[in-house]
Amino acid sequence: MDSSSHVQNSPKVPKSEALEATKYAIEVGFRHIDSAYLYQNEEQVGQAIRSKIADGTVKREDIFYTSKLWATFLRPELVRPALEKSLKNLQLDYVDLYIIHFPVALKPGEELLPTDENGKALFDTVDLCRTWEALEKCKDAGLTKSIGVSNFNHQQLERILNKPGLKYKPVCNQVECHPYLNQSKLLDFCKSKDIIPVAYSALGSQRVKGWVNLNHPVLLEDPVLHAIAKKHKQTSAVIALRYQLQRGVVVLAKSYNKKRIKENLQVFNFELPPEDMKTIDGLNQNLRYCDFSYAVGHPDYPF
Repeated sequence: MDSSSHVQNSPKVPKSEALEATKYAIEVGFRHIDSAYLYQNEEQVGQAIRSKIADGTVKREDIFYTSKLWATFLRPELVRPALEKSLKNLQLDYVDLYIIHFPVALKPGEELLPTDENGKALFDTVDLCRTWEALEKCKDAGLTKSIGVSNFNHQQLERILNKPGLKYKPVCNQVECHPYLNQSKLLDFCKSKDIIPVAYSALGSQRVKGWVNLNHPVLLEDPVLHAIAKKHKQTSAVIALRYQLQRGVVVLAKSYNKKRIKENLQVFNFELPPEDMKTIDGLNQNLRYCDFSYAVGHPDYPF
């Protein structure tokens, strides 16, 4: 996995924008594209990738594409059909990385967030070790080059790592990670096990109602980040991204704005001195924007 990264498409993203933003990002040099079945735009993202291959901008092997197994497909027998559905939407033969999106299993079916008549999420009970075995089979079948997880805590990672007969360990754990939630303990654990930490919501989070706690302060408006950004003649966003790179974290930046997509590439043009890194570490307040609150009460709820 390289450290260049891109469109973390999220729920509620206009489909036409996913197409245009992905094309543009590939044109300016991004090669790591992160999406998911949940985001319901894999058709557009796949179209963008294929059009940039067709016009000679990139070859398929230049692109690192990540998709995610959504929570309604965690039963082992549903894993491969879910990946095949993503591949069909993408019109690609394989993905580079396939990860379990969230460890809390939801009732299988058409609905992404199945609920009862009171609006409470309908849970399912699945042994994540069996789900993992189904992912291993997808890798053996050549449908994905690598497999990993997302939003797993360290006990859940241990459960997979200690599974009898483990064939492939997770290559990564994609978690919310930014200066307000720097995840230093989980990162240390991942690194000790050779699991690559991948940061989402690295710029705080877009305020998507229903998925994000809207009462939290806006990370990019933080005065400390502003001051460091001013000193380096960069944006607060670029500082937040650079912070992760220097901690050895693969970082995803979500943007649909051409100017910002391009600006985010400035992250490779400078370095933060240790004292700035320390100052940013000091901003940590274990503040989580994406708490997946619908899943509270499930035994596999990770936070």
